[in-house]
Amino acid sequence: MVKGNNSIPSILQNLWDSLFKDENIMIVLCGSAMSFIEKEILAEKNPLYGRATGILKMNEMDFYDAIKFFPKYSNIDKILTYAVLGGTPHYLKQFDDTKTIDENIKASILKRGSILYSEVEFLMRQELRETNVYNTIIEAVALGNTKLNDIYQKTQIDKNKLTVYLKNLIDLAIIKREFPVSDGIKEQANVQRGLYQITDNFFRFWYAFVFPNISELEAGDADGIFEYMVKPALDDYTSHIFEGICIEYMRKLNMKNALPFRYTKIGRWWDKKNELDIMAVDKDKDNFILCECKFKSSPFDMSELKSAMSKFKPKKHTAKIYYYLFSKSGFTSEVVKMADENYITLVNINEIFLNESY
Repeated sequence: MVKGNNSIPSILQNLWDSLFKDENIMIVLCGSAMSFIEKEILAEKNPLYGRATGILKMNEMDFYDAIKFFPKYSNIDKILTYAVLGGTPHYLKQFDDTKTIDENIKASILKRGSILYSEVEFLMRQELRETNVYNTIIEAVALGNTKLNDIYQKTQIDKNKLTVYLKNLIDLAIIKREFPVSDGIKEQANVQRGLYQITDNFFRFWYAFVFPNISELEAGDADGIFEYMVKPALDDYTSHIFEGICIEYMRKLNMKNALPFRYTKIGRWWDKKNELDIMAVDKDKDNFILCECKFKSSPFDMSELKSAMSKFKPKKHTAKIYYYLFSKSGFTSEVVKMADENYITLVNINEIFLNESY
């Protein structure tokens, strides 16, 4: 609208200040171009600056809302679909739960001319210049290069420019910078710390599987790309997103006071030697919940449990540690026995869905 007539913000300002100021009127300005709204509508020196009485950024739906689009799918398929599409309703509507996930991915994402095939490219062009550079950066992150130096090594973009590009992607909420849950403000100020992650599941899927194979997909080989590139890697790709689903599950329990204690922070944790999928901690760091999440075809076994229990030691020797283990394929009898005798809670896939009314 503003591109059609760049005086629109000034017209709205004059209307608001003169005619509408004392009237029972609400004006809602709604748009998907976040950078434009933030820089050209809400920013200082613009006509409408300071006149907004409320600013609402619409986030994607969470896991529990997103899976309501697919009532006919099994619990595993719901997780896989959420890992591919995320929580944006427009994306979710492209899949049909009377068809298999394989069929949906091929028909709605990998097939040239389908709606989701060019969706990411369209959004990038709408929001950014130098899309080739940004595509290279996001692809590097999607393929597992999450540290600043790793992204630099993969892209060979000058580090000073790279940090600017990454900041722009963070401002657009395409990428986020993640820190260990135990880090404070001082640690987060260090530009070398933190891991860069793609925020949107569908963006992550597109850059992991569509963007690198675009020439073959343009030639019409959706079946081949799915069979040899997507299908073998889908569980591994989903494992990282499964951790986020487990965090959502823990948040729901925390809100219901259904955990051993009320935590104040939850997220991933790592140091120079070890990492944990999820750590939750109370404000005084007297209580910790440590979680490991396994999305694989074999059961969670004793070696994995021992490894998880050896990774973290709290600074306070009086601190209590509780363990929550999540597994796609269940647990070995040894792990079940160990859990019965200790502060260990086992959560299988179906239990995550027991309270879908969350």
